[in-house]
Amino acid sequence: SGLMEASSCDTASTSVLTGQQYVDPWSSPGGSGAASLQPFLTPCCFPAGQLSTDDLNSLIAHAHRRIDQLNKELAEQRVREQQHIELALEKQKLEDKKALEAAVAKALEHHKSEIEIEQEKKVEEVREVMESEMRTQLRRQAAAHTDHLRDVLKIQEQELKVEFEQNLSEKLSEQEMQFRRLTQEQLDNFTLDINTAYARLKGIEQAVESHAVAEEEARKAHQLWLSVEALKYCMKTASGDSPTEPLESAVKAIKASCSDNAFTEALTAALPQESLTRGVYSEEALRARFYTVQKLAKRVAMIDETRNSLYQYFLSYLQSLLVFHPQQLKPPTELSPDDLDTFKLLSYASYCIEHGDLELAAKFVNQLRGESRRVAHDWLTEARMTLETKQIVDILTAYASAVGLGTTQVQ
Repeated sequence: SGLMEASSCDTASTSVLTGQQYVDPWSSPGGSGAASLQPFLTPCCFPAGQLSTDDLNSLIAHAHRRIDQLNKELAEQRVREQQHIELALEKQKLEDKKALEAAVAKALEHHKSEIEIEQEKKVEEVREVMESEMRTQLRRQAAAHTDHLRDVLKIQEQELKVEFEQNLSEKLSEQEMQFRRLTQEQLDNFTLDINTAYARLKGIEQAVESHAVAEEEARKAHQLWLSVEALKYCMKTASGDSPTEPLESAVKAIKASCSDNAFTEALTAALPQESLTRGVYSEEALRARFYTVQKLAKRVAMIDETRNSLYQYFLSYLQSLLVFHPQQLKPPTELSPDDLDTFKLLSYASYCIEHGDLELAAKFVNQLRGESRRVAHDWLTEARMTLETKQIVDILTAYASAVGLGTTQVQ
């Protein structure tokens, strides 16, 4: 149909050219063009000899318009035909592609089936070979199993013989061991009786020896207690501002009563040497001496390493006279930087001394700085010596009491 339409379009274009040829003669002078068009006019439409020049021009213009319309339709028809052709080609490509894919799939399936058949054949061949080898191996294993059973039966026969002989030997050995055990039991009973009598004898000897040792320990403990009491008595011999008697004789008595005791040796060695040769001051003497030290320390409270001129001494003395501070203050549980003032430290120490706490008073005095500390240095040294000696004497007293209590419990 497309070819027929193309041929009709070519005919129409030919007629257009023919019409143009008619127009040109028509427009030429003489009117020969109108005469040349008359043979092509249909007689039924226009009677012969009745067409004027305007009618022919109108007819030619109409023919031109018709030709333009046909050309447009021809162009549209060509476009549609081109689209139809492209669609047909695309559809044909798709169909060819599907046909090709179907053919390839069919060929692959056929090839796959051939490979599977070949594989099955090979598997069957391998199975037959394996079954043949398996039968051969089974026959060999059956023969080997028969030989193994024969060997095992022989071994079991030998083992049973050995086991029977072993059981027989064990029975004989058991009877012999039973006889020996009975004999040994009789011998053990006799030996046990002898050992019991010997153990009783040893127990009596050990009891006598332990009693003697306990008596000796009790004697040493009592001697130690007496020596410690003598040392405590020496600590009480101070009178007024004088120190106690020298503690050396009492310490020698303690060392003599416990010459082989490392604990008492260490404690007696820790006593200050000056307390052995000179004695120590009592707490009453230290308390009386403290007030003098307190008064002097307050007078030099402003003196330190950087301020030690005569003028500073005068200002410090004047401060001690004019500024009022309480004689005693109860110390706080924790000291703050403000509590490290010389006057407060001396008031805390005075309170502790009045309440019998020499150790805490010495700690407060030890916090002094500058000239106040130098003034209190001798008193602090004596207080430390008294505290150390008293602490060692208290430990020796507790140790002597513990040793005496232990020997009493042993007895």
